[in-house]
Amino acid sequence: MRVTEKNWMQIEEYLKHDDRAVIPLGSTEQHSYLSLGTDMILAERVAVEAAEPLGVPVFPVLAYGVTPYFLAFPGSVSIRVATYVQVVRDILDSLAGQGFKRFLLVNGHGGNSPAGSMVPEFMADHPGTKVIFHNWWNAPRTWEAVQAIDPNGSHGSWMENFPWNRVAPVPDSVKSAADLSVLRSLSPREVRAYIGDGNYGGAYQKPDEDMLRLWEAGVEETRSLIDAL
Repeated sequence: MRVTEKNWMQIEEYLKHDDRAVIPLGSTEQHSYLSLGTDMILAERVAVEAAEPLGVPVFPVLAYGVTPYFLAFPGSVSIRVATYVQVVRDILDSLAGQGFKRFLLVNGHGGNSPAGSMVPEFMADHPGTKVIFHNWWNAPRTWEAVQAIDPNGSHGSWMENFPWNRVAPVPDSVKSAADLSVLRSLSPREVRAYIGDGNYGGAYQKPDEDMLRLWEAGVEETRSLIDAL
């Protein structure tokens, strides 16, 4: 359930019998021909679909993340690492103070990984809590589904091209893979010059039946983590 569809009294009632919460983490950044909100759209949707049958509340997605390398692409917004980690920590602190004890952070953006490093510190400061930082798109079973479709995929390519985050026609072609070791050494403007439209490499699209199969793997894997919290 989305907490935005509940009032505080309903959440207080929920806490009488359960203490789990799901928090999606996203980003607002370029994704080639796909929505600038791809990471937040996918993280929130997979979280909601995974949690719904279990009756576990899903909080609004954190829509901004750590993405300094894309700042030369208009519309991309980056939060400083220290700020981002503190914001995620503040969210967890707030909810822990109300009685939530078990959390799944459903992350949709690789740049947000510093928040995962904060998790052990949070649990040490809050005995009795449990937090899992879950990169939904490359978790084992979901990544296995990706590899079964096409092992050549990356940022802005087919593997992020779902019906719910398409905003413009997408090329029916395959792009040569970018050298990630080169990308890591470039400034934002150099990154834009190097990758052009923003796709890191691979086909731009796959049939919807393949994408829906991949999506279901992501939802089921995420649900299994919520269930096991």
